[in-house]
Amino acid sequence: MNKALMTSMAAVVAALGLAACGEKPQAAGTTPKGDTKSWESGATAYAADGYKAGDQAGWEQQLRQRAQNQNDFARAPAKPQ
Repeated sequence: MNKALMTSMAAVVAALGLAACGEKPQAAGTTPKGDTKSWESGATAYAADGYKAGDQAGWEQQLRQRAQNQNDFARAPAKPQ
């Protein structure tokens, strides 16, 4: 009985050990593109309304606006005196 238990435990350990070898690679599968400037990206579903690709000034304005929207000091009401 003890030998059968040890054999089955060894089989379970071996099966679990071999299961780890079957993991598929998680590579993207495509060659990454070279770096481009952020404001040169094409129109996507995530682009702000009115954004035109290649508009550096508009891109920088959007970044400033987003940062200002997250600024708690700018959003908080003025302290009454």
